[in-house]
Amino acid sequence: MNLILSAPALNVFEQMALDEEIVRARPDALTLRFYRWTDGPAVTFGYAQFISEVRRALQTRAAGPYARRPTGGGLVFHGEDLTFSFVFPSRERPADIYKKFHSLVHAELAHLGEKGRVFDAKLPAGAYAPSVGHTASACFSNPVENDLLAENGEKILGGALRRFGSAVLYQGSLQTPGARTNPVYKNAVIAAVRNYFAADLRPQGADGELLERARRLARERYASAAWTEKF
Repeated sequence: MNLILSAPALNVFEQMALDEEIVRARPDALTLRFYRWTDGPAVTFGYAQFISEVRRALQTRAAGPYARRPTGGGLVFHGEDLTFSFVFPSRERPADIYKKFHSLVHAELAHLGEKGRVFDAKLPAGAYAPSVGHTASACFSNPVENDLLAENGEKILGGALRRFGSAVLYQGSLQTPGARTNPVYKNAVIAAVRNYFAADLRPQGADGELLERARRLARERYASAAWTEKF
């Protein structure tokens, strides 16, 4: 059964842990989830980024608690963004997943009159580096191939992937005015996911056992120094 899974407001460590627990619980099905956040801003950073460089990048910006993601990519500041994840079985290449999904989101936003484009420039390998000048790179500072851009060229949608066996976890952030509060943006993502997989999605709340496992994983791993300072 393909689901839109709802959960209560969670902190940044619990958000990461719940995504991982969904992979474990439902590796062979499609599960879309929109994050509901506890109060205040938060930051996530890529699995391969160095904590010293992350802290250097955060020195000049009040950002709230920060957590290492299970997926890659750069620093993402979560304040007014629409943050979401989906888990699905796939053998597709990451580049193909990004291109297809971001193109579908772009098409849905275009129906709403939001002009933009999917960034298709080929960049050198250095553009994907986890740091620039010994400071952790920020995901929304510069676009990379298959990111979604607004009409003015600013990046508005980026995502990061991790493969767990045959299951893929995509974690995404849509950063445009009103993204978190205006339901049209959530509906655009839902439509894009449905079109990607040609699948219906049934709304369902996360059960207590799943949430308890996620909270335990958050305490034991994602909020721990061993994970945060892994690199």
